[in-house]
Amino acid sequence: MAPQRFHEQFDHIQRSMPGVRLALGPDEDAHYLYEKGVVLARDGEEARIVEDTVRAHFTETRGLLPEHVRRTGPETNRTGVTRIRVGDPAEGDDPVPHALRALRAAEDRGGRRLVSRNHVVHIAVNACPGDEPVPVPRSEPANPGAADGVHDPETAVRVLVIDTGLVHDHRSYPLLAHTTGDPQLTETDGDGVLHQYVGHGTFIAGVLAAVAPNTDISVLGTLNDAGAVLESEFGHKLFEAVDRDGWPDVISLSAGTPTEGTDGLIGLDAFMRELRERHTLLVAAAGNNGSATPFWPAAYASLPEYAGSVLSVGALRADGEAEACFSNHGPWVRAYAPGERLTSALTGFDTPVPYLYQHSTYDTCRYGHGYACTCQFPRHTGVLSEGRESTGGKPDQVMFEGLAQWSGTSFATPVVAGLVAALMSAYGQRDPRTAGARLLADTTDRVEVRGAHVPALRPSTWRPVASPAPALPA
Repeated sequence: MAPQRFHEQFDHIQRSMPGVRLALGPDEDAHYLYEKGVVLARDGEEARIVEDTVRAHFTETRGLLPEHVRRTGPETNRTGVTRIRVGDPAEGDDPVPHALRALRAAEDRGGRRLVSRNHVVHIAVNACPGDEPVPVPRSEPANPGAADGVHDPETAVRVLVIDTGLVHDHRSYPLLAHTTGDPQLTETDGDGVLHQYVGHGTFIAGVLAAVAPNTDISVLGTLNDAGAVLESEFGHKLFEAVDRDGWPDVISLSAGTPTEGTDGLIGLDAFMRELRERHTLLVAAAGNNGSATPFWPAAYASLPEYAGSVLSVGALRADGEAEACFSNHGPWVRAYAPGERLTSALTGFDTPVPYLYQHSTYDTCRYGHGYACTCQFPRHTGVLSEGRESTGGKPDQVMFEGLAQWSGTSFATPVVAGLVAALMSAYGQRDPRTAGARLLADTTDRVEVRGAHVPALRPSTWRPVASPAPALPA
């Protein structure tokens, strides 16, 4: 796929983490980001093995001083992870790949992975959603539309959305009247223009509330900073989220990362183990890399010990007939739901607010699909796009007055979280994992994705959206 947008987002995320030096994964197709000069290990004996092995390797083969290898995170914390510096990140050569190679022999002897990069977990993904939002008139209904039902505080299903925070006027949108959570920290820049990703969590909450009216939705602003957080911090933030209000019935998570391995994220080990022992169902986005590379934590759904506690979600295209071009795929994706050109609340209805597109659209689908996808339409010229200045291209600006159309597995995920919650309400089911399993078992709809026939979860209130006609040449 074309890497341009990924590199544009890399620069954007790097600016949001001024004290951290980031690097791109060595595999161009994997599309992960990580902290340069730092690795993660589990606390205790494993951290000591990592530290000693890396120090010996660097002093013997690379001439670095022993003090370059040191622990920079607490040795004991609830996440069970130690952050170890393995070199000076200001140097041009990244020491992390060398450190990982030095540890392979120790890992082989122990039969267990000891260390990993400190990945950047970000809104799903190309380090960004499938596209950027498009304004929709207030007169146009939400899609999925509002299902029948009322909010009953006594029986409402508790859903926790971990994302960007809520826009200040979100309760002006009727479907979000009962939604609570963290505010979006900063909505606009000094010129009053919306920041990128503002409204992402609000949009997700609106989709969820439309599919499942009898829900108590809480939106946490864990990903307020450019939609990204370091893996070493993410596990701690997840624990904070469930500690604050207790473990919910459902967690809707539209973020993650690919990795260089196939066994998950060391930084989430402790959280995932505790999740497994609770009743909570984690519904997680499969990611927007158009790739079969596992995307974590959604890919935990493919591990037998997590099969009942994690439900991974890919996106269907706007007509619902196949997967969206951007959607990740593979046997680790359990189900697909509408995720292209959905309509929900981006802001409330206080005042119109401008937005400048960050990315330019492409002449053809950047993933090689042949339908009129969101890679191409509607056309945008973006602020971040390379070469814009040389061609005189001016970034396109639009005005949002409440509703938006947006695409990504980020938004297929709350569709499925809502369907699980709606099934719980309809049948008086109090176990979300049983409800998730029943939802998959009862679904007869299938779509073909790369030769596999997979469950397609389409809410009854969802309307297929016709692809736009290509613009005629001037």
